Order: sequence, then C-alpha cells, then structure tokens
Amino acid sequence: MEQEIEKKISQILELPVNQLIFNYKQNESIVCLDLITINPNHKQSFLFHSVKAIDKNEALEKMLDYILKYHQTENSYTIQWLKIGDKTLNTSYFRSKNIYGVLDKFYYERDLNSYKIYSISLNPIS
Repeated sequence: MEQEIEKKISQILELPVNQLIFNYKQNESIVCLDLITINPNHKQSFLFHSVKAIDKNEALEKMLDYILKYHQTENSYTIQWLKIGDKTLNTSYFRSKNIYGVLDKFYYERDLNSYKIYSISLNPIS
C-alpha cells in the first residue's frame, strides 16, 4: 500500500522515484513524513512538504491530499543561490504560503553558513 501511494505521488509530481525521498521519523506516537526532492541538475535536495500522522499510511495519505488540493494554491517563489566554494549560481523554485516557508524548505537539514542566497522573488500568478 505504501509503495503504491509513493508511486502515485511520484506520478502526480511528474518526478521519477529516484528524485524523491520519503523521510519518515517516529517521535513517540507520531510519524513525521518529510518529502524531499532531488534536483537532477545540481544534485541538491530540498524539502517539498512535511506532514504528521499516527502511522506511515496516514502520513502518505495526508501528503497525497496536500499535493492534490493545496500545493498549487500556494505562492510560487524563485531563489537564486550559491553553495559556498562553488562558482555556479543556481536557480530553484519553491511553493509555500510565505517567504519563511521557502527559507525553511531551502535550508532543511543544511548548514546556514554553507549557502549564500542572492535573491528570492515571488513569481507572478499565472
């Protein structure tokens, strides 16, 4: 059942399974699912969305529900950034309710001092 939902999420997002990480964390009686995407160009991973539930199946159902109902309604942002030590300026795209959510997704499990953000812009509504 879990693999079927993970595959469905992959299909809806139009991303191959090898570009998604379903990171489950158990904290007492709560399961936290962090869905992480991997950019094939610069090989960096970013948080897509997090949900909390009582078990893995419920977490996957909540993630699927988010993707189907809410993801496209959030604001779209563009970030231009550089990993310290690299010379290539990268561009990444995020969806979030606000700029703080974008920064949380960008810096998920990262050292704040290892990356320099040059710009964050709210994309026009299309």
